[in-house]
Amino acid sequence: MTSKITYDTTIKFFISIIGLVFIVFVLKELSNIIIPFVVAYFLFFLYSPISNVCERKGFPSYVIVILEVILTIIIAWIISSLVIGSVIQFSNEVPGYIKKLNTIVQNTAISIGITDPFFKNFSLQGILDNIDYKLLAGGIFTSTFSVLGNVLIVLFFFVFVFTGHNTIYNAIKKRFVNQKVQPELKKLKNKYEKNTKDSNPDFAHWMGNKFNIEKNDQEEKLELTFKAITEQIQKYLVSKSAINLGAGIVVTIILSLFGIDFPIIWGLFVFLFNFIPALGSTLALLLPTLMALVQFESFGFALLIAVILAGIQSLFFSLIEPSVLGKKLNLNPLVILLAVLVWGYIWGIVGMLLSVPLTAIINIILSNSESRDLRFISDLMSKD
Repeated sequence: MTSKITYDTTIKFFISIIGLVFIVFVLKELSNIIIPFVVAYFLFFLYSPISNVCERKGFPSYVIVILEVILTIIIAWIISSLVIGSVIQFSNEVPGYIKKLNTIVQNTAISIGITDPFFKNFSLQGILDNIDYKLLAGGIFTSTFSVLGNVLIVLFFFVFVFTGHNTIYNAIKKRFVNQKVQPELKKLKNKYEKNTKDSNPDFAHWMGNKFNIEKNDQEEKLELTFKAITEQIQKYLVSKSAINLGAGIVVTIILSLFGIDFPIIWGLFVFLFNFIPALGSTLALLLPTLMALVQFESFGFALLIAVILAGIQSLFFSLIEPSVLGKKLNLNPLVILLAVLVWGYIWGIVGMLLSVPLTAIINIILSNSESRDLRFISDLMSKD
């Protein structure tokens, strides 16, 4: 008997692993379809506060969705315009930056006594000569229009998510409730029929009451799960976006005051990269610091910029963010790091940006599962 239980457990384990691998394969292979849909749903969560206010003011649903679509297009266009202008200007400044970088490496090698010809005669001119700036500019425009095209696909999905969210929820609820309630009632009915051959009208009445009780319990459980997902993800997205935006604006202003080139680009990086736990903050700090070093050819000035940026990021992401978000998502730091790597492998940079809310959704679903094994996995994923 014990060996049979062990055998069944092993089979279930391997089936689960195969199923997980298959899900990852599907998510990766169908990323062009799934990513816009997922982003559209997160956009729906992000705009929920605006939608709720508009609904209370009496705006029709079609007016709300049109306003939110227009708002998204305007934001995407503004960001794209800023990025295009800054990147083209940056490509024009590359030769000067490379010459300064050559000088920095050569002078540093001399000052610390390195005699290797590679460092004493360090030059990136060969790389510079191989760069086709017209091709680079063309690639920038092509990439930008590709991004705008993806934005349009996301908006297409967003319209359907906005208008069909309740329908999707009701379909899931109906399927979930029937799947949970009907088998239990069938067992009770079979048990009753085995014990008696007489028809009992009271039994039919009892079964009806039992069905309604079970149905209400399962519906309430599903509603609580959806409510937890909606509230936690909405709060995370809105709060995190606001905090990142604040940090990005402050960094842009500070770098502008210090005369660092392309402050808007670095501010945008701060906004985007800080959605990626740990790794993002480091990149958002290093890139403008490197820019300061190359532009002013001073390690001291670059260190000053690094310290200021580290202070800004600590203020926003070590003090303000925990006080606003608290322990709402309740994810283990190790799980967050693994989530960044796994979602990054599946969906690239988009997966990294969405890794935390996606993992939080999985954790919420597992924590509300009736399976002890799945709840145990949720406990492992949680911080507390």
